[in-house]
Amino acid sequence: MINEQVLTEEFEKYRPQLRSFILRMTASIEDSKDIVQETYIKAFKNIQSFRSDSTLKTWLFSIATNLSKDFLRSKKLWPETVTDICREKALGSPEFLKQMMNIRQTSPHGNFEIREHIAFCFTCIEKSLPIEQQVVLLLKEVYEFKVQEIAEIMNITEGVVKHALHNSRQKMIEIFDRRCSLINKTGICHQCSELNGIFNPKHELQKELMKIEMARDAGTKNKEELFDLRTQIVKSIDPFDSAASELELHHLEHNRNVMEEYLVKN
Repeated sequence: MINEQVLTEEFEKYRPQLRSFILRMTASIEDSKDIVQETYIKAFKNIQSFRSDSTLKTWLFSIATNLSKDFLRSKKLWPETVTDICREKALGSPEFLKQMMNIRQTSPHGNFEIREHIAFCFTCIEKSLPIEQQVVLLLKEVYEFKVQEIAEIMNITEGVVKHALHNSRQKMIEIFDRRCSLINKTGICHQCSELNGIFNPKHELQKELMKIEMARDAGTKNKEELFDLRTQIVKSIDPFDSAASELELHHLEHNRNVMEEYLVKN
């Protein structure tokens, strides 16, 4: 059994992962911060219920997962075309583009990097999956939990975890394969290229793309391998603490607001 001091110390160790996980579930900066705090409060109040046959990290992620699912239960899934919808809104909003450029020019966390935008895009597209699939995908592919641990976190069988993981991977692979121009020449989405041209006009796009293994290997690796390269990029980036965190978080807030408006009308 753990005491309150140990819980607090361990919670602070896992806070960055909990915070980024919840952000990727909710797409909301403020709500993710609130749910992180609520996770700690709930863990603190229920510390006596923690069983030593589970790791503390698994237990904390179980609490955070349930709170995130509760938050999302009444909300609609985002469409697969989220990036198209939000792009059109952004291009039609001089104020938004002005704010983004100001962040780019003044913030130490305002760099535009294609790697970071790939992670941002993953969050937006992943929110088109059913909630259970979102959770399983993130826990396994980004936060590297084992199937057994995910089953414990979600209170489901390992078989259900494997099924949800398979379905979520295949759906994401399908979406990226037909949309992402970085991995498929017929892809219809060129936002990474467009944004690089806006924020880094002096950078040569091809040189920037060659820094990304996924783009370099698009012609030689299969779809599963390319998806794994994509998730490696996602897991390497903390959306709250990176070279592009302020720029991409502002962009995510824009997309969330656009989606809330869009889903009300549709």
